[in-house]
Amino acid sequence: MDQRLSTEPVEHKNGEYELIRDAEDPRLGMYDKPLPFFGCGIGWFSFLLGFVFPLMWYYATILYFRNYYQRDPRERAGLAASAIAAMICTIAVIITIAVLIF
Repeated sequence: MDQRLSTEPVEHKNGEYELIRDAEDPRLGMYDKPLPFFGCGIGWFSFLLGFVFPLMWYYATILYFRNYYQRDPRERAGLAASAIAAMICTIAVIITIAVLIF
């Protein structure tokens, strides 16, 4: 049995610390670090800030289509929400311009 993957405290030497890992799922704990921007991630931060500065929605849309969420899957929902908000904003601007011109 590999000592690095052991979770039994008896198997460790006295006075030494050992990183506890799950032998069945080594990815456990990979995403324990908090998300940036006050814990909500760049996607949701861009979504909320987009109501004041709509260009943030387009920035998040670019990140979404460039698969930024592959780094951290927790970002995917916020980036998708920003992409949808950017699409709705674009449609609203096109309709407004069409009504003003015609």
